[in-house]
Amino acid sequence: MDWDEALKKAPLAPQYDAMSIADLEERIEELKAEIDRIRAVIAKKQAARGSAAGFFKN
Repeated sequence: MDWDEALKKAPLAPQYDAMSIADLEERIEELKAEIDRIRAVIAKKQAARGSAAGFFKN
């Protein structure tokens, strides 16, 4: 799946105005967790790229 396909299937954004403060705070925590997962994937990919670059340099 490419990025364009993912965007087409993305769910609609929640209606934040209709959410309670507790729900909004929970949403923030969910988003922070998602950011942490994405950063972990980025770090893994950077490490793999660094290993590949080192392998092909020799």
